[in-house]
Parts: sequence; C-alpha cells; structure tokens
Amino acid sequence: MDEATNRFCSDIYKNLPVGRECELGAHKQGSENQPRSRILVAHETMIANSTPKPSISIRDLDTIGDIEAVLRLEKEVWAFEDADVTPLTLAVAMKAAGSILIGAFDGPELVGFAFAFPSLEHGRVGFHSHTLAVRPSHQSLGLGYRLKVAQRQRALALGIKEVTWTFDPLRSRNAHLNFSRLGVVSDSYRVNFYGEQTSSPLHTNGTDRFWVTWHLADPRVEARIKGKDFRLEALDALAHVEPLVRFNGDGNPAEGDLESALSRQRVAIEIPGDMDRVERDQKDLARQWRLVTRRAFTESLKAGFIVKEFCRSIRGQQGPGAYLLEKNNQ
Repeated sequence: MDEATNRFCSDIYKNLPVGRECELGAHKQGSENQPRSRILVAHETMIANSTPKPSISIRDLDTIGDIEAVLRLEKEVWAFEDADVTPLTLAVAMKAAGSILIGAFDGPELVGFAFAFPSLEHGRVGFHSHTLAVRPSHQSLGLGYRLKVAQRQRALALGIKEVTWTFDPLRSRNAHLNFSRLGVVSDSYRVNFYGEQTSSPLHTNGTDRFWVTWHLADPRVEARIKGKDFRLEALDALAHVEPLVRFNGDGNPAEGDLESALSRQRVAIEIPGDMDRVERDQKDLARQWRLVTRRAFTESLKAGFIVKEFCRSIRGQQGPGAYLLEKNNQ
C-alpha cells in the first residue's frame, strides 16, 4: 500500500496544474486561456464539497468514471505532478486484467480507494496493493482499515492467500494500521524504493519502504480482523528490550550497540510519533532519523530478524512509537 509513482502520463492529464496548486484550485501564471480537463473541473468541485456526511459505503470500482475519480483523488492526496499520476489507460487495463479496485463513498463522492494488482513474487501468485488513499477530511473514520478488510475478502474469494505492499517505516499512523490492526509482517527494507524523491511533497526525505506481507488466512491475522488487541503483549515485550534506536527527550535518535542488540532474540526500534511535523519543521533532524533507522532496520533484517509488531505512543500520548522485531528461527 503505497504512493503511485508511475512516470508515464496519459493525454487526459496534460492540462492539469501540478502539485498543491491543484488542491487549492489555483492556476499557473499565464494558464488562464488553456483548455481545462474534465478531471480538473470535477476535482475542484470535490474539494469544495468535501464536508463529511455520516454514511460511508464501500464498493468495487468498475467504470471509466470510477477510475477517473480514483486518479483525481490520487493526485489530490499526494499532490503529484502529472508525470507521477497513474495513467488512465494503464489503470483501465490493470483493472481489466484482474486488479482489485475498491472505493469508499461519502454519498456520491469518492473519499478513499484501495488498488491491488496481481503479482508473482517468489513463484507465488498473489496481489500487490500498490495504493491506499483516504481524503484528509475523512481520515479519522477508519476507512483505510475498512478498505483493507474489503480487499482481503475479495482476494480470499479468488483463492489468494497473500497480499504485499509497501509503506514508509517512519509513518506512525501507517505502521499502526499495518502491523497492529491488520497483522502484516516484514523481512524486507527497500532503500529509496521509488528513487530519492518524487514530485510529492511527502517524498522529500527519501522513499525508503518496508515491503510487508499480509498472510490473509493466518490465525494471527484472523484474530486481529476479529478485533483482538495485541498491544499489551507487545508493550510487555518492549519493556524487556533495550532499543537499538531510542527517541531521546530532545527528539533526536540515539543509537544503541548494534552487535549487542543483534545477539538477542528481539530488537526494538523507536520512531517519532509525528514524522510529518518533523519533516516540515526540522528537515535536518528528519534526515537524521531516516539514516539512523535505515541502518538499524537493514542490519537487523540482514541478521535474520522479522518486523512483527508496532506500538504507538509508548511513552505518553505524544510519545514515540516502537517497532518490535523478532529473530526468525524457522
């Protein structure tokens, strides 16, 4: 589940403004007389009418209009330039070839989507969930979780037992959804997976990613989908582990002894609770967190550990989050 960074552009986007100008409905200087695409017009209307309503429905997306709405929302959420927005023709072809494309609707308005395409990793047929997006105005409603549960149902109905995706390890909100609520695991850290950056302002601090695997029929996943909370167990385990990376009181990362940490059965790695704020206000510190955690994760996974859990706010409401890694003894 990650940002779309395809670098091809269909004709339908050539007259769209780029970046956050699109979110604000602004035009580049000198663009007043340029033709305007129907996607942009509808996009501005959607922003103007984004007041949440109480009823959210989840359904499959099948029509060209549905897919156009997905691409408008993709552009809005990540503030992509045209070259990084998924081409309409590619999205239509991938849907026809068996991709799972699900939307969340607030009345008639698309406010979230999940997009997964068929994959063949290590000879196993599955799905790779390339993107999951929810409009900011609706991000407190649990729609990301609902979209993933619907995606799981459709994959299982097709006989698929495994879904993969990527996400930024420094995003606490995503880590909580993926590990705590969905039960993914990860044994792969990809340095600058999409390159050093994309056109999105969210991708200015590198694009390092966890490659996570969701074992759909695993009892561990089943228990989480049914609502079992593993937080207390994870907190108890973290209480007995000296972090390899600790969030200091001044907000800086403090590195522990790598050799000592890797000699144990468990490793803990802490991250800031709000990396968006750090990247916005303290870019040098954000870069430091990227490099320190990159080293900790890559060395731990190379030594045979697997990322199994994540706990948000381990030291108070505004505190850091922590990953729990366990030695893979299989």
